[in-house]
Amino acid sequence: MNDTLMTQSEPAPSVHTDTPAEARSKTALYVGMVAGVVIVDQITKFIVERNMRLYDPQPVLGDFFRLTFIYNRGAAFGIHVGGWSRIVFMLLAVVATIALGMMYRSTPWRDRARLIAIAGVTGGAIGNLIDRVRSSRGVVDFFDVGLAGLRWPVFNVADIFVTCGALVLAYSLWREEQHTERERDAAR
Repeated sequence: MNDTLMTQSEPAPSVHTDTPAEARSKTALYVGMVAGVVIVDQITKFIVERNMRLYDPQPVLGDFFRLTFIYNRGAAFGIHVGGWSRIVFMLLAVVATIALGMMYRSTPWRDRARLIAIAGVTGGAIGNLIDRVRSSRGVVDFFDVGLAGLRWPVFNVADIFVTCGALVLAYSLWREEQHTERERDAAR
């Protein structure tokens, strides 16, 4: 091994501890957003189940945007793992929720975009988990977008928050990595 590589040390990561007021605000933001996502998701699914017929598309903006009530036993984009789909996706949702909770705890209050993204993904995961626990039929999906035969897989409010939250979270983590690399380069 190169001796210069062994003697160089990485700069210690900056650690920020939230003040008590920041910690309260962070918790209120997280819990409030997770609860809000779950509530809106479950209310919309309840309305769809009570007022729509299964597999009967209702045009909203012509053929481009319609509401089509379906049950999805798989995951996003129609991903299935056979007869084990319900159990596998329930376990994945639980593991993801725990991991996101740990990520939330380590995210400082000043990084609101990341906190909102984590809360959105968590709320969406819990919303779809509730459906899987509640019924073996699967997750209630109803947003149907596309043109003619080119249609996006039907989705729901929880899916919107999972997808948008994951994109914002990925961007936030990428920005942090870029910042860390610049700090490392400046320290050399």
